[in-house]
Amino acid sequence: MQNYFELFSLVPDFDINITKLNTQYQQQVAKFHPDKFASSSDKQKVLALQNTSLINTAFETLKSPLSRANYLLELNGINVFDEKDTQMNVDFLISQIELRESLEAIQIAKDESALDTFIKDISNRIKDNVRKIHQAFIDKDDIKNKNMVRELKFYQQLQQQANALMDELL
Repeated sequence: MQNYFELFSLVPDFDINITKLNTQYQQQVAKFHPDKFASSSDKQKVLALQNTSLINTAFETLKSPLSRANYLLELNGINVFDEKDTQMNVDFLISQIELRESLEAIQIAKDESALDTFIKDISNRIKDNVRKIHQAFIDKDDIKNKNMVRELKFYQQLQQQANALMDELL
């Protein structure tokens, strides 16, 4: 399997140039677009489709901070979401429970104002978490990063649930 960073001529790092990623993505997609292979052999058409699929997967992985961090850790042999590894920071676990209870209370009360505040809080937590992940990559602290990536996944899932609730309430 080709390294996603190499595919887009990027240095394997958490801090990437998103503009360069977008530009490289467009160039790669144009190179292997299935329309260019319309009159080619079936083998070449399949190969073009496979390349396009790889390019799309790589792009989606690298443009998302959560997916990019997880991918970088995988490159280092670390499985962030190993089901056998259930160790988490106790304070974070308690915070998780409190945040879920808070969202549930907002849902029951149908309180749009409280939900708006909740969404802003989660958004700030995500930004702070991404900043900490960036620093942990600089510090080469894979264990801290593993935990921070797990936390980021939780925050993003919670943000999606809160946004879906906002859509229901509006």
